[in-house]
Amino acid sequence: MEYCLFTEPQQGFSYDDQLAFAQSAERHGLDGFFRSDHYLRMGEGDPRPGPTDAWTTLAGLARETSRIRLGTLVSSVTYRVPSILAIQVAQVDAMSGGRAELGLGTGWFEREHEAYGIPFPPKRFDLLEEQLQVVTGLWQTPDAETFSFDGEHYRLDRAPALPKPVQSRVPVIVGGGGPKRTPALAARYATEFNIGFVAEDVVAEKFRVVRQACESIGRDPETLQLSVALPTIVGVDDAEIERRVAAIGQTRAQFDNGANLIGSPTQIAEKVEHLCALGASRVYFQLLDLRDVEHADLVGAELLPLLPR
Repeated sequence: MEYCLFTEPQQGFSYDDQLAFAQSAERHGLDGFFRSDHYLRMGEGDPRPGPTDAWTTLAGLARETSRIRLGTLVSSVTYRVPSILAIQVAQVDAMSGGRAELGLGTGWFEREHEAYGIPFPPKRFDLLEEQLQVVTGLWQTPDAETFSFDGEHYRLDRAPALPKPVQSRVPVIVGGGGPKRTPALAARYATEFNIGFVAEDVVAEKFRVVRQACESIGRDPETLQLSVALPTIVGVDDAEIERRVAAIGQTRAQFDNGANLIGSPTQIAEKVEHLCALGASRVYFQLLDLRDVEHADLVGAELLPLLPR
């Protein structure tokens, strides 16, 4: 089992806030630091200091950490053309000594696109499939050869397919709740399938479907890592839990919705055991208040030792 911190910096947090969380993860033995790839705050509240670009941030963290995995959960196909994305990720992989991971999805936040003038086509699954083909095709092209691609949305003419990542295969994460195309794309292109923000019965069903998608194309389902991302609040007592819930603008009743992880380290560990039994081999603890570094420290110092490995 692997355990990572997962953050939402677009909600009003700086590079330094993210650095503190990443360094906490590294200090306490967590396996990775992942962040969303968004440019606009969601919901009410002060958006300052403003957005940070995901891959620029990860490049900085690559040089300020030494062990943890670094990636997006997930980048949107609407933000970058796939050839440039492949270069960015390969460069972060080199800057980190081979620790980059790419989560890629269709994107969904239409208001964000309106705010920043980013095109938001109504149908984006074809974009996702072509981007997965281009990114992985560029990385897998043999040295000194070129890569060409002629798709409906992207065309590459003898691209040098450089730079190459340090890793022989950069982990690619595909996730979501789509009933057919998402599991099919994960089975064909991904190293990891992720489902987030849902209860255990839904997790079990999504895992079953993606395993079937692997079998339908002759892929061993055991070669696809399964993961779960869940909003998390941990506290040593009720007062600490209530304080952390209030800091993100919710009540305990709102947050404790049957899917989210909330409670003491022992209570959270019990819920993670259930996810492990469903087949998850990686859990992302989504911590929403990046100014609360003590929360990240608590996950690493008190929760992590109780978790199955």
